Amino acid sequence: MRLRFNQLHDALAGGPAPLYLICGDEPYQLGEAAHLVREAGRRHGFAEREVLHQDGSFDWHALAASADGMSLFSARKLIELRIGTARLGKDGSAAVLAYCERLCPDNLLLMIAPELDRKELQSRWAKQVESVGVLLQVWPLKGRELLRWLAQRLQAVGLQPGPGVAELLADRAEGNLLAAAQEIEKQRLLRDPGPLEVADLLGNLADSARFDLFALTDAALSGDRARTQRVLSALRADGTADVLVLWALARELRMLAEAAAASAGSRPPGFAQGRLPPQRLQAIARALTRLSPHLLRTLLQQCALTDQSIKGLATGDPWHRLAVVADALAAGGFRLARPVRQR
Repeated sequence: MRLRFNQLHDALAGGPAPLYLICGDEPYQLGEAAHLVREAGRRHGFAEREVLHQDGSFDWHALAASADGMSLFSARKLIELRIGTARLGKDGSAAVLAYCERLCPDNLLLMIAPELDRKELQSRWAKQVESVGVLLQVWPLKGRELLRWLAQRLQAVGLQPGPGVAELLADRAEGNLLAAAQEIEKQRLLRDPGPLEVADLLGNLADSARFDLFALTDAALSGDRARTQRVLSALRADGTADVLVLWALARELRMLAEAAAASAGSRPPGFAQGRLPPQRLQAIARALTRLSPHLLRTLLQQCALTDQSIKGLATGDPWHRLAVVADALAAGGFRLARPVRQR
């Protein structure tokens, strides 16, 4: 069975499945999902927990040994396998398949794999896990899905969010679910259960936005000029090296230039073959409708000039040059009139 994060709570109400594979790079949901499985296991008698840490030198025979070993303190045991590599390899795949073939009702296996390669989810062992247990993949929440999650969290602590409350929390948290959850918990402690309006939040809501290099390129690719400059300002204020910002922008521009050339030749770009999710490919296709090949070449030239400015080989403020490149990528042309502000 394959579940989404927001389906896990209800699915566990009837008791845990024999095994779970939780993977993905969104840390809050990853930790919360693992916590929910542990709690469900505890309620159903899996009182003892044995933790195995898998890395490159891990002996996969330990999984079978743990499954066969008698629990010292209870009749049922939760085995928590923390997978630290992107691929399980031949031995790991065989070990998981063997475990799936002889499930024991006194064991509950919880596999946590934050770095698991996407292709591994198409492997035989992953499909077998999905067949006899639960596969749950987490990813950053965005848009309406994030707003629904925030509203549900507020209601769960007894707060009734009014119009704009979830939107304000989403804007301040910028996808950082842990920060959003902490803010909701703070509101629960500060006020009695009941309605929560935007006015109640303003003034004491921490700006816990999490900006990173990929947030910058995502904003520029989507054509959101205001957010692009806001992210760039935050990166500068947080002390991010200008050379890293340049690397992210240049990487995005080279990818777009390759996609534009491939589109003109009616062939799929090499980077897109099985390596990018459909949402990403759709975003690239939309961006190319407003980004001409000439503009992309010009922006790559601007990146070269920015690199020279960073190295002291050319005049000009590197951050202003970065702001111009980022804004032109978002706007589909050169429009920025003043340099990015440092907060």
